[in-house]
Amino acid sequence: MMLQRWHHDVRTTITLDDDVAANLKEAMKKSGKPFKETVNDTLRAGLVAQQRQPKRKPFKIQIFDMGLKPGYSLDKPWDLIEGPGYK
Repeated sequence: MMLQRWHHDVRTTITLDDDVAANLKEAMKKSGKPFKETVNDTLRAGLVAQQRQPKRKPFKIQIFDMGLKPGYSLDKPWDLIEGPGYK
């Protein structure tokens, strides 16, 4: 007994932003393909491109304890601006 493959079209309603719709219509005009085919081709291309992108390494910040110069205090922030002994 042979297995049969069933193909069912899936209809989905999506809301496109104006710029996306305009780009799709422009692509449709250039390719001469119907809107449905243009949308499917564009989505496929985008999904393939997204899968091919290498994973980025997370950005890490190096922290250094620079300390304070003698005579300066974090309790007196004006010292940090004007120097110790400022009043």
